[in-house]
Amino acid sequence: MASLFRITSNNIFKPSSRSFATAVQKQVASTSEPNTHFKITLRRSAIALGERKKETLVALGLHRRMQTVYHVHSPEAAGKILKVKELVEVENVPAKAVRSQSEQRKERKASRGYQVQGTKLGGFEWETS
Repeated sequence: MASLFRITSNNIFKPSSRSFATAVQKQVASTSEPNTHFKITLRRSAIALGERKKETLVALGLHRRMQTVYHVHSPEAAGKILKVKELVEVENVPAKAVRSQSEQRKERKASRGYQVQGTKLGGFEWETS
């Protein structure tokens, strides 16, 4: 049976052609940890699409372009991904690579450009007591 996706070298699922000649699925050698989560990134906007597609994106937790969410491998998540496969990029990741929303925000945040070593005042009265 032909696969609708092909697996690239870095575990990203991309749509493949539907012919049997090019629909050979390659197994990627797994590392020490098995891939247990989908990393789903919304790449295309759903503005001109129907309400069902928009509702599917909301059910996945995707609201903005370039937003990334993580879901555990399940038939429900896989079905939702297939409904909007033209709009999203899906990658299999192990559990240790899963990032919460706040962790993703901290990773994106730029450094301050400086580091405070000390002050000339030596501290305030309420800090020393």
